[in-house]
Amino acid sequence: MTKNKILGIIIFIAIALFPMIAHALSPDEQENIKIYQEMGASVVNITTTTISYDFFFNPVPERGAGSGSIIDKKGHILTNYHVVEKAKKLGVTLFDGTKWEAVLIGSDPSNDLAVIKINAPADKLRPIPFSDSSALKVGQKALAIGNPFGLERTLTVGIISSLGRTMRAINGRLIRGIIQTDAAVNPGNSGGPLLDSSGRIIGINSAIFSPVGANIGIGFAIPVNTAKVVIPQLIAKGYVSRPWLGVTGQNVSQELAKLLKLSSNGVLVAKVEKDSPADRAGIKGGKEAVMIGNLQIIAGGDLIVAIDGKAIKDMDQVVEYIESKAIGQSIELTVIRDGNKKAFKIDLAEMPSTK
Repeated sequence: MTKNKILGIIIFIAIALFPMIAHALSPDEQENIKIYQEMGASVVNITTTTISYDFFFNPVPERGAGSGSIIDKKGHILTNYHVVEKAKKLGVTLFDGTKWEAVLIGSDPSNDLAVIKINAPADKLRPIPFSDSSALKVGQKALAIGNPFGLERTLTVGIISSLGRTMRAINGRLIRGIIQTDAAVNPGNSGGPLLDSSGRIIGINSAIFSPVGANIGIGFAIPVNTAKVVIPQLIAKGYVSRPWLGVTGQNVSQELAKLLKLSSNGVLVAKVEKDSPADRAGIKGGKEAVMIGNLQIIAGGDLIVAIDGKAIKDMDQVVEYIESKAIGQSIELTVIRDGNKKAFKIDLAEMPSTK
């Protein structure tokens, strides 16, 4: 056989195999497909019905949508609190298209998490595996599965862009340890899982930063380790037990302290909840509203400057420190009242449930 014939055969074979070679899937693509096929069945579409009122005070049902992850064979589903907040009716659609009514089991507004439940057969429920979000690294792969704009079980892929972000919960509490990702997250993805390259959940997609209301590559997820702590309490009693001080405070900077003629910066107590630990200890709230430029301050209350000897600069520090303690534990609150420092021993109680 001549060289030209051999060359012709090689070229013929190459041309014949080119479409197969050109369309071969890369290892990364194969991994994405496998994760979607295996974990997609663990992700549900959640529909909510809330009630608003028209101009004539007639009730008007409004529908919303979000995502969730099946977490056990009993039908418990993890999602965001803001997905199910104020819902009068909850519906869940599984991977096979079957629809189920759901009930709210428990909610934690402070971490924007909630657990709902459906009474579906165990063979229809495919729990999602959990990862360890404390081991995450910036730059590692992240995949989001959810129902953006009602489009069921959509997969987007990106990386972890940053770790340790902070985000405000609906109730104003600061959520720490937030995961930032550039995997596309849009309205409807809320409550759905953020996965690692093994298909394990590392976070619960919760919010986006966008001036246009749609994805621009900055999405945020609640770390799954937070959910691990919260889920057992939500299932057992419907809420999360936290220690409670019982004050509402306003941050006072050095500049604001000078304007208010206070001797220090800290947290000015605006309100003390009745029969709270702070109330029982004798902490005093504000008495009058004072306008400082465009800022309204409730003045006249105690100024918190330290807890257990540690200086306090803002209300976030107060909340974070209190929640690091156990229910029933005592703290020493140092305040300035009428220009004098006073120390109060306070026994922390359980925060009242809003369920």
